[in-house]
Amino acid sequence: MTDSTDTELVTIQETVYDLIRSIRDPEKAETLEELNVVSEESVTVKRFNSDEYLIKIEFIPTVPHCSLASLIGLCLREKLQKNFTERHKLDIFIKEGTHETVNEINKQINDKERIAAAMENPNLQKLVNECLTDEN
Repeated sequence: MTDSTDTELVTIQETVYDLIRSIRDPEKAETLEELNVVSEESVTVKRFNSDEYLIKIEFIPTVPHCSLASLIGLCLREKLQKNFTERHKLDIFIKEGTHETVNEINKQINDKERIAAAMENPNLQKLVNECLTDEN
């Protein structure tokens, strides 16, 4: 990998993190960054092919039984879908060992049909939009 490629990937990683860090927690007034749900280290970027990136976000719910972990995953996905213009494939995961139902939620938040169905629900849409609203 060349220095320019490394620099490009780091820049994209920083851009992705800057987009997701201000997402509000669904139950608290703080952001995901303030609650240590996401960090710069939790975002990785690789070249997927010549014109597309593979972005992986790994997050840590505030508690191991967090009932809104799937909503947080949905918020992360929606924020990037609306604001990140580069072509990309996005994988979102709960960090292994940080939630009681990690495998089920990881499957749910990376399933296109489930995501589409969830975003058709007006109440869920409203919740996601509230989390994405930047109050700064």
